[in-house]
Amino acid sequence: MTVPLQNIAGQFPPWLEGLLTSEWAYVVLFGVFVLEGAMLMYFVPSELVVPGSLVLLGHSADRIAAILAVAVLGATIGQFALFKLAERGGREWLLQKRWFRISEDSLDRFDGWFDRWGPVVVPVSNSLLFTRGMLTVPAGLAEMDDRTFVALSAVGTLCFEAALAGLYVFGVDLLW
Repeated sequence: MTVPLQNIAGQFPPWLEGLLTSEWAYVVLFGVFVLEGAMLMYFVPSELVVPGSLVLLGHSADRIAAILAVAVLGATIGQFALFKLAERGGREWLLQKRWFRISEDSLDRFDGWFDRWGPVVVPVSNSLLFTRGMLTVPAGLAEMDDRTFVALSAVGTLCFEAALAGLYVFGVDLLW
């Protein structure tokens, strides 16, 4: 019996699926998460990466732990790179870059969230759909402490990716 949730892996481009089933799977997964954290991953929805990885690599406890570790490390490194670019390059510089796909209006909104709530919005935004990583730039523009940013970013990413993994595993268990 095939599990309908396994269709998640079908959302991956064939080249990515091939790499994720190779001996380089965790290295590739790490690279994907660095791109996702830096908000540069446009070839697959980021919400499908952990569940898709569980489909392709298995969902035993040790595999889940390894995938979550790679996800948190990769996404945090990617977000830290974007954080440093925002800190050093500034708002206007980022808005001029073609690869930076956040509109000025959206950035204004997220700046307002950061101004109102402070650093606590970094892990909160990383834990939610549609706002993942969006507070990275305002945190960098506000020159937040590097270690604080990394810790808060990692906590939010862990919450988000663990929830996705849990939903996948729970869904598979329900269907079996």
